Amino acid sequence: MRAASPLARKLLLWDIDGTILHTGKAGESALSRVMEKVHGIRRGLEGLEIAGRTDKWIVEQLLGRDGKPNGPEHVAEFLNHYVELLAEELPKRIGGLHPGVLGILEEAHRRPEFVQALLTGNIEKGARLKLTRYGVNHFFEFGAFADDSSVRNELGPHAQRRAHERHGEIFSPDRIFVIGDTPHDVACARAIGAKAIAVATGSFTAEQLRECGADAVLTDFAHPEAFFHFLSSSN
Repeated sequence: MRAASPLARKLLLWDIDGTILHTGKAGESALSRVMEKVHGIRRGLEGLEIAGRTDKWIVEQLLGRDGKPNGPEHVAEFLNHYVELLAEELPKRIGGLHPGVLGILEEAHRRPEFVQALLTGNIEKGARLKLTRYGVNHFFEFGAFADDSSVRNELGPHAQRRAHERHGEIFSPDRIFVIGDTPHDVACARAIGAKAIAVATGSFTAEQLRECGADAVLTDFAHPEAFFHFLSSSN
């Protein structure tokens, strides 16, 4: 455990898909392939709204949609297949980091007043595959994942607890920032009393993100100064 810092550090909890990076729909393809491989069903993710949802939730809904057993053991088996196929799909797809995000991650990593972690709907193995593929896994020592819960709003306390365990200090809600691209990320921030930074790099517009109550809305990460200005002015 690291010694507590005299700084009142701020905890930045990052979403992955649509926020840090895009994978050319590698995850969607892997999920669809599992459904076809294991259950012989080729409908893909038809009828499911997946943006901002957790992997566990998506699989529960996917299996239930087609009348398949979707208890914890069935979801776990499905996700094991998913990780294998995701590793195959990622190199086939044209994906990448969203413009400007690498510079933000690097600067926040250098500055002692920030701690960076993940708050993502991915299971951890899937998250690490995606982040490693695009060269940013090393920025995130820990986080909260779909392994912790299928309900996204239940992930925040897991991230808070792990931050305390690793850094020896309690991060109060006013020093926690959830960074994501969907209304579900904003709701997740609200669930723990944290601030929400929403970025319109996914499937929701800046206006939609404002309407759901984000504390700050960015069109993209092309202007890092706007991102850090909001962090520094939120005390």
